[in-house]
Amino acid sequence: MKQTTLCYIEKDGKYLMIHRTVKKGDGNDGKWLGIGGHFEDGESPFDCVLREAYEETGLRLIKPKYRGIVTFVSDEYETEYMHLFTCTDYSGKIGSCSEGTLCWVEKSKAAELPIWEGDKIFLRLLDEREDFFSLKLTYRGNSLASYKID
Repeated sequence: MKQTTLCYIEKDGKYLMIHRTVKKGDGNDGKWLGIGGHFEDGESPFDCVLREAYEETGLRLIKPKYRGIVTFVSDEYETEYMHLFTCTDYSGKIGSCSEGTLCWVEKSKAAELPIWEGDKIFLRLLDEREDFFSLKLTYRGNSLASYKID
């Protein structure tokens, strides 16, 4: 089981997203994603999201909001638990990203970009709900087979 974080940093109706184009063998190559990554040993979800945001953007998040947990089940990969955050308050200046190009994207347009099918579901939930949610996404290959929202 692997654990990751993902954060959508918000400003003026936009999300800061990464267009993943740099890493060789990246399973997310060509996709647009929020900010985040894998846990390091001993990290909490908050520790991880703060570190990853700083490493990928140069920004220091102030009070990120823990919005949900997304469980990815796949017939090709191990199960992943992704801790989902949003954040509207931060300090610092955006730097370069070693994983792709950082861009501010209109929140209403994010689902139109090349993103995973399941990402469209949790982006909608982030927009529609204020409460913490649990989302289970089941993939067959690269296609979303089913989902369940709790």
